[in-house]
Amino acid sequence: MEMFDYEFMQRAFWAGGFIGIIAPILGVYLMLRRQALIADTLSHVSLAGVALGSVLHFNPVVSGFAVAIAGGLIIEQLRRTYLSYSEVPVAIIMTSGLALAVLLMSLKSNLNKSFSSYLFGSIVAVNSQQLWMIGIVAIIGLIFFIVFRRPLYSLTFDEETASIGGVHVRLLSFAFSVLTGMTVASAMPIVGVLLVSSLMVLPAALALKISRGFLSAIIIAVAAGLAGIFSGLSASYYINTPPGATISLILLVFFLAGLAAQRIILRSKRRKRFARSA
Repeated sequence: MEMFDYEFMQRAFWAGGFIGIIAPILGVYLMLRRQALIADTLSHVSLAGVALGSVLHFNPVVSGFAVAIAGGLIIEQLRRTYLSYSEVPVAIIMTSGLALAVLLMSLKSNLNKSFSSYLFGSIVAVNSQQLWMIGIVAIIGLIFFIVFRRPLYSLTFDEETASIGGVHVRLLSFAFSVLTGMTVASAMPIVGVLLVSSLMVLPAALALKISRGFLSAIIIAVAAGLAGIFSGLSASYYINTPPGATISLILLVFFLAGLAAQRIILRSKRRKRFARSA
């Protein structure tokens, strides 16, 4: 049978497409705000939410989603408390989320096996409910970035200037944190908790390195994210490897190839300039 004859593969590609659009866009903003580690932090917080839902016999997907949003809000609040130490809130929430997840997992011995899909990502973990959730998050995210593109752009580069210009900095920052938590929780079924930040960081890192402007960085990041997800899902199906790790490694290859290509182009331009001057 062909890959797309299976419903779980169809759902995986739809989910990957949604995440491949919104996660890299979010990653560009996070990197420009020097908050790249927030995605990794919220993934640990979301894992604690999943564990909490399992212990309380509540839907683990919904609980992980809610706790990730709460974690994003707490990080934003702590960030304003420690203005000169931006890494402190991330460290506090990351360690607290991981500790809580381990503690809750120890309360139920049968959680370890079911958690492997959340830790490393699993194609079959994407059910219809999760697909709808991912689709809704992607739509909300796109609307958010389109409607608030100008104030968010100002906020990203200089909060004080944005505030003077009439931007509601505090409210917009909290909304951005909520969207980050939603996106991280939605990406878990695809790449897993341990690798979720790669979907945001690697395409964005590549785009910011080779692009010439902000808009081109967004386009390159989304293109790289979608290409990495689709090729990673296909490769994981045919060679039977974990989808999350496969996607992350392919995105890493894209990043390294982009850096190598940029260096080759720059050297070629320098040689041409040297030849003309000589």
